[in-house]
Amino acid sequence: MTLPRRTLGSTGIEVSAIGLGTVKLGRSTGLSVAPFAIPGTRAARALLDRARELGVNLLDTAPAYGESEERLGRLLDGARDRWVLCTKAGESFDGRRSHHDFTPKAIQGSVEASLRRLRTEYLDIVLIHSDGRDVDILRQSDALETLDALKRAGKIRASGFSHKTQEGGRLALSSCDVLMSALSFTDRRQIDVVRDAGVNGVGVLVKKALDSGRAPPESLGYVAALPGVSSVVVGTVDPVHLEADIVAAGFAQEPFA
Repeated sequence: MTLPRRTLGSTGIEVSAIGLGTVKLGRSTGLSVAPFAIPGTRAARALLDRARELGVNLLDTAPAYGESEERLGRLLDGARDRWVLCTKAGESFDGRRSHHDFTPKAIQGSVEASLRRLRTEYLDIVLIHSDGRDVDILRQSDALETLDALKRAGKIRASGFSHKTQEGGRLALSSCDVLMSALSFTDRRQIDVVRDAGVNGVGVLVKKALDSGRAPPESLGYVAALPGVSSVVVGTVDPVHLEADIVAAGFAQEPFA
């Protein structure tokens, strides 16, 4: 079984219909999930190997995900070209809490640091990691313009915005290659934004498709089938859970042996 690939909006980047979120590879505090243990190197490598076998090629990370980027850099050493890497800028994590800075200097510094941590010469996708003040960030900072400059310099392939509000999502459509939107069977507030993105050639990565555990597994299939959705990002450190998510999304007919 191989997951289908979808073109990410107008970017030309091909992403698997299910992507793997890697926050749990590097951060275990301040998250709206049940307690868990960050996996060791062997378990993390097994997770990535199984994801690759299943057809996953999209990995989602961020500086705010603790040691996630640095660990991925080590784990993907020599195999970077097999993956589409999506990271973020604007939010950092000091081990206890997050800090936000959307100034051009901070955004450029964040991208340069991500390149070093991920041990790569380019990043496929970089999203502004909103703190919820979507409209202020878009109108009062040059965060997206800074990403555009880095794109022209060849350091990133596609730029975008991980938004939290409908107004922010709509406003970002005119200046983004990619949107990351929260959408699930139980929380459909962003559905019009996602549909508009598809119509306008903006790629959509969906986060929180299970609504932090409030939505049933079938929510994955519902979201994955919506027009405009390029990939649904699921966060897990368990290969069996990843397999179950792929089944729930409708990309496998029965549980894996």
